Amino acid sequence: MNKNYYAILMAGGVGSRFWPVSTSSYPKQFHDMLGSGKTLIQKTFDRLNTFIPTENILILTNERYNDLVLEQLPMVKQDQVVLEPAMRNTSPCILYASLKVQKMNSNAVMVVAPSDHWIEDENAFQEDVKACFDKCQNESVLCTLGIRPTFPNTGFGYIEFEKESDESIKKVSQFREKPNYETAKQFLEQGNFLWNAGIFIWSAETIVNAFKEYQPSQYELFQEGFSCYNTPEESNFIQENYAKAENISIDYAILEQSQSIYTLPATFDWNDLGTWGALYDKLGKDNDKNAVVNANTLLVDAKGNMIRTPKGKLVVVDGLEDYIIVDKEEVLLIYPKSKEQDIKKVRGQVSDTFGEHYA
Repeated sequence: MNKNYYAILMAGGVGSRFWPVSTSSYPKQFHDMLGSGKTLIQKTFDRLNTFIPTENILILTNERYNDLVLEQLPMVKQDQVVLEPAMRNTSPCILYASLKVQKMNSNAVMVVAPSDHWIEDENAFQEDVKACFDKCQNESVLCTLGIRPTFPNTGFGYIEFEKESDESIKKVSQFREKPNYETAKQFLEQGNFLWNAGIFIWSAETIVNAFKEYQPSQYELFQEGFSCYNTPEESNFIQENYAKAENISIDYAILEQSQSIYTLPATFDWNDLGTWGALYDKLGKDNDKNAVVNANTLLVDAKGNMIRTPKGKLVVVDGLEDYIIVDKEEVLLIYPKSKEQDIKKVRGQVSDTFGEHYA
């Protein structure tokens, strides 16, 4: 394995659209959402660990999930778990982790990847990341993996790349916000738009320099602790200073400002597993298009449902079509698939009415 390869695994989100399985105390990345025998974070770690040394993979997460990370990834040491003491979006935590990596290895190139995505062709993923690693080792550029859109999705941001490029890794023209349906259709027709999957590749030096140029105050805040990083003094510095960082995404902070952004149209199948419907799309179905995880089922006149229970639970369904049916200890959710985007709102209502314990 190349000792200059590093990964930052983003594992701090709550995954609120996967409620009631995903809760603020036990988010979706720590669950076996696919019924595969491994949780999403375990599958993502394994995917990266095929070409990135174990000790070079950092897990970026909220303080409250530290024990979950160490429990599910026993090969990881405590100093590989980068803890956020406050919620400040993706920019501060990526800068913090990048400075840690830079101090470990000034020649490092890294991939920043969410811990809860589904990728089937892991060899293709590895080849795509390595192609970007090569570019980032030789040039001061920032790369992202873009996903070829299969339909006019309004739930993703888009990456527009320069059409005339013959190179496999394309120069990015601009990042586009989540579009309405008509705009998304136009993006697909133009042929030079990709879904923004939030998978980034760059060298430690290039990303730190980008922060220095485009986010000088944030850079100065975290650079001040450079001598503390990867030492026992790091925790005190971060506890004292992290919350001072601006709440801003890496997209706004760096990607939309830099003139040196490139994208590689991914060669692998991808799903962000952001909703029950997205999970349903990736699961095997019975003849009536029901997707079942863990449950034993007796289904009568039931079609197109997403059913998930604790392992081995018997579920009888008669006369339901296109519903999400999720049973988890103290909560049972029976909800139309067509309204899945509202589950985040429902989770908030449950929390307000019955207490955070359920959310």
